[in-house]
Amino acid sequence: MATSVDSGHSGSDLVKDYVCGGCESRQIYESADYFCATCTKFFCRKCIDPHDQIYANHSKYGRGETYKWPLTKTMEDLLLKCDVHKDKKLKMFCQDHSQLCCTDCAFLCHRQCTNVALIFESAKNLSMDMQQLSNKLQTIVDELNKFKITKEASMQSVEESCNEKLLEIQDLRKKINAALDALENTTFKELDEIRTTLLTSLKKDIDNGNKLKDDLQTLREAVNGLCDKSKKELEFIASRKCLDKIQESESYLKENHVNVQSSITFRANTDIWQYLFKQSSLGRIVDSMQSLKLKMNPDQVLTLMRTSEYTVSIPSDTCQNYFISGICSMPSGQVIVADFHNKKVKLLDQHYNVSSHCDVTGKPWEICPITSSEVAVVFNKDVQFISVNNGKLVNGRQFSLKHDVKGIAYHQGALYITSGTTLFQYSLTGSQIKKLYEDVSRCWRGT
Repeated sequence: MATSVDSGHSGSDLVKDYVCGGCESRQIYESADYFCATCTKFFCRKCIDPHDQIYANHSKYGRGETYKWPLTKTMEDLLLKCDVHKDKKLKMFCQDHSQLCCTDCAFLCHRQCTNVALIFESAKNLSMDMQQLSNKLQTIVDELNKFKITKEASMQSVEESCNEKLLEIQDLRKKINAALDALENTTFKELDEIRTTLLTSLKKDIDNGNKLKDDLQTLREAVNGLCDKSKKELEFIASRKCLDKIQESESYLKENHVNVQSSITFRANTDIWQYLFKQSSLGRIVDSMQSLKLKMNPDQVLTLMRTSEYTVSIPSDTCQNYFISGICSMPSGQVIVADFHNKKVKLLDQHYNVSSHCDVTGKPWEICPITSSEVAVVFNKDVQFISVNNGKLVNGRQFSLKHDVKGIAYHQGALYITSGTTLFQYSLTGSQIKKLYEDVSRCWRGT
């Protein structure tokens, strides 16, 4: 039986290597590079030379023909090990359940079965094409590798989408902060204007009061100076002036109550904080894969109820002969269309009015959704990603292919792109995964 040693591969316990028999006898564990079928022994590159000098006619196989090498003991033990009872070896096969069994399995689970036989008896008359089985295993391995690639691409898409949404959330927070700052500044301005008005009015009252007080004091000094002077004319004039000034002062005091203290009050706009207090988040986070799934019977017959026409023209259009070559609906209710002749992608609101647009470098053919806020548009040999950011279309990453691009679809992390006669599968980064189909009998002709 061949012996084995771990080759250093950490990806799987099944990856084992063979040990050179000559080196192993000297307690040196060197990986084997050849197997001699005549000697039934393994040799490394150093040990194969003296072997060939003595046994030049022996049949030996290198690593390029490992399928002719015997199984390692590790691999054989792995195949014989019961998947349920790890310390037991497989001994029987239950035809009723098409299941390999160890003695414990046979006793515990298959006692009532009528077609349980020893494995060597079941294998006597069984013809097995191991090469076909190997090919099928490799096919499944290839499919799993593709599955891994698409899921990794989906993970990358999720991370990119999450980062984009994080920036959008932060941008929304900045806008809310800016709006609150503007409200605060406006309120501060109103406060300052009222303060200035009140202070100006109060200062004017103080100035007027001081003037009246000064006039009264001056008249009082004059009146005191006229006492016992027997100057009737001056006394008459002084008395009239005093009475007029007293009347003026009393009227002024009556109009301006001295016991009322000026102050400023603030009545908060409670609608703002009450509205914010009622909100659970800054917005709704949607899983685009879930939102794009159609919850309907695939065999259901759809009936057209009505049709409507809308215009997508905007002032910057250079061509009035419109050809909408692609269209897709977003989870938000918005619609994105590809305007072929004007080399534009346009965003329509829920009333189908053009709310935003962006230019592309070629005439767009097809458009498909990638996430809840991102689409992919194709033109010439290019794929252009476009995002909806705060109600605006924004050009994102772009990559070019070696063939024309006439159609595009997205499914489970992968892009499906057609040149018109050939269908390809691509990753989101523009790496070709495989060619799915090619129609060599036709030549596609576009506009």
